[in-house]
Amino acid sequence: MAGQQFQYDDSGNTFFYFLTSFVGLIVIPATYYLWPRDQNAEQLRLKSLRRVHGRCLWYRLRLMKSQQSIVPTLKKAALLFGWAVFLLLAYKVSKLDREYQEYNPYEVLNLDQGASLAEIRKQYRVLSLKFHPDKGGDEAVFMRIAKAYAALTNEQSRQNWETYGNPDGPGATSFGIALPAWIVDQKNSMLVLLVYGLAFMVILPVVVGTWWYRSIRYSGDQILINTTQLFMHFMYKTPNMNMKRLAMVLTAAFEFDPRSNKDATIRPTDNIEVPILIRELGNINVKKKEPPFCYPYSLKARVLVLAHLARMEVSENIEEDQRFVIRKSPALLQEMVNVGCQLTMMANSRGGFHAPRLVSIENCMKLTQMIVQGLQEAKSPLLQLPHFEEEHLRYCISKKYKVRSLQDLVSLKDSDRRSMLRFLGEDKYDEVMAVLGSLPHVTMDTKLQVLDDEDSNNITAGSIVTVTVTLTRKRMSDVFEKEQDAMAACLGEEASTEEAAQGDASKNKTKVWQNKSKGAKKTAKSKKKKLTKKKALPPSTSKAKQANGNVAGNEVVATAKEEEEEGSDKGSESDEAEANKDSPSERDDESDKQSDTEVDEIAGDDEEEWEALQQSIQRRERALLETKSKITHPVYSLYFPEEKHEWWWLYIADRRDQTLVSMPYHVCTLKDVEEVELKFPAPSKTGNYQYSVIMRSDSYLGLDQIKPLKLEVHEAKAVLDNHPQWDIPETEEEDEEQEDSDGIEESEDDDEDND
Repeated sequence: MAGQQFQYDDSGNTFFYFLTSFVGLIVIPATYYLWPRDQNAEQLRLKSLRRVHGRCLWYRLRLMKSQQSIVPTLKKAALLFGWAVFLLLAYKVSKLDREYQEYNPYEVLNLDQGASLAEIRKQYRVLSLKFHPDKGGDEAVFMRIAKAYAALTNEQSRQNWETYGNPDGPGATSFGIALPAWIVDQKNSMLVLLVYGLAFMVILPVVVGTWWYRSIRYSGDQILINTTQLFMHFMYKTPNMNMKRLAMVLTAAFEFDPRSNKDATIRPTDNIEVPILIRELGNINVKKKEPPFCYPYSLKARVLVLAHLARMEVSENIEEDQRFVIRKSPALLQEMVNVGCQLTMMANSRGGFHAPRLVSIENCMKLTQMIVQGLQEAKSPLLQLPHFEEEHLRYCISKKYKVRSLQDLVSLKDSDRRSMLRFLGEDKYDEVMAVLGSLPHVTMDTKLQVLDDEDSNNITAGSIVTVTVTLTRKRMSDVFEKEQDAMAACLGEEASTEEAAQGDASKNKTKVWQNKSKGAKKTAKSKKKKLTKKKALPPSTSKAKQANGNVAGNEVVATAKEEEEEGSDKGSESDEAEANKDSPSERDDESDKQSDTEVDEIAGDDEEEWEALQQSIQRRERALLETKSKITHPVYSLYFPEEKHEWWWLYIADRRDQTLVSMPYHVCTLKDVEEVELKFPAPSKTGNYQYSVIMRSDSYLGLDQIKPLKLEVHEAKAVLDNHPQWDIPETEEEDEEQEDSDGIEESEDDDEDND
């Protein structure tokens, strides 16, 4: 029986196959993932944003980085070098001799398949005379020729070749190992063992351990765990946190500590430049000894953040440090919002401590807006626009225009806006309008219901209430055009109605003297009437008048009686008709029709509710399966050092009690339309409640929206102990028992028959 034979690659040929496959497995995926994308597409994108975002800091930094960066060139060079090695190895493999190929004696003798025995012998004589060792030929070639001749002429050899592919019969199965033979050579055993031990016992554990140690220090949002614990401590300690305290807690994050983050730096020049900024800023609680607010890294970060909010210029030495701090701040503030929500949930479920106040969480959101726009809390939102300075605000807040927000500026007529912004040139005014038109205008529609309930509109105590909020994002420029078109249409209608009214008034207008004559005539008539009333009537005429009056009175009475009789006749006829209409058969028909219409309405409502439920389930499944991109619309921010996209917070709050009702949902995928479901438990007590659905931007000041939400809570329905569905009539139970007994009797009869 054939055995097995393992052979190492003495010639080194099979090793090239292994090496080519290994290099290909690295180069092909690396090219797909690491090859720099089309730089022209990025340049075109930046060019399209230039008109609006050309003055933004992040835009200028991105433009400089794309022009000066050599990283794409290095990536391309490394990948091209890898492809060159891969192609060289593939060419080397294609030139190798095929050592393992099927044995064919006809090919060895240079004969066609199926040649006759005479042709085989003739060809053998010719080749033996040429390659025989005694004639000066190659011995190895002659041995192959002799073996092929024997395989075709000897019956046993021919049978072995046809069966096993080898004239000598079945041989040992050979496994080639694509490693050079020197690796298993005894002389090199110590060297190979040292390399294996260094690779798998030192380098690999160090790499994995370093990665693991670094990864466990961060949360899922790439925030240090120590920073999260710090935020939780101070939000628990200070439930009502004002903006000044919030800035101190933010800048105490361990992301700004060089001992915890290698990207953070403490420079020798900080001892000179930071005190200068402190003197310019004023009172920032430098002498506070509470750790970690008194640490140098926290003080430096706090000074840089406050200088950014004040739009102060800093030296080049610490400008990069300021950009690093500002770049990290929005993610840290989002973590503070998450921590505040966790503490609120813990306080609602466990109790025992005070949850953070609503104002503390909203201050975190507002501070994010301030940092992105580089504005202090009390500053006007109009300073987010380009070319607006503090001295220009007096034109806007004057009594004539009273523009204090972006919405006020939008609602102005174009002529008034141009007149108010006359301090800007034509180019600057066009730039301001382009920026204003690119800002978001979001409409918010809410729908209140209780899902998975028979009556979804009835809110009972303790039920889970779902508020479906539909956000629709449009550009301010679209709103301008619609409002202007609507105003123009309204003005046109008003003008047409005024013209028509003026035309009617001119037609009906009378001359002055005509009015006077008519008035004189009216006064004369009234005077004559008064005189006739005052005159005494003669007795004859009075008697005649009395007689005539009696006759007339009798006639009037007679006509009145006739009218009453006719009315009574009509009334009797109508009563008879109504009596005929109200017959029992007609009443039944009308009641049947009403019941049918009510059933149809109920069925239609049930179908609508069922369709709405199915649609909501499908939306949830799609939301779970698909991952939406968080790239929405770039934010216009003059002083933020990194490109940021528009994101929003959406939550429900009780502003009277200053508490959160639902946890804030961070909407990161709003491009055009987005639907969000906010869920919260209804109050345990019945009554009317007034909540607010609040939407806040994490990028812009003055675009927040608050929509009232009225909640009417009813008593929960009593749970039925004996549901009609489970009430089985006694007759049905008896029938089932009778069927079971009949079945048993039939089975016994069958058994007896079989016996």
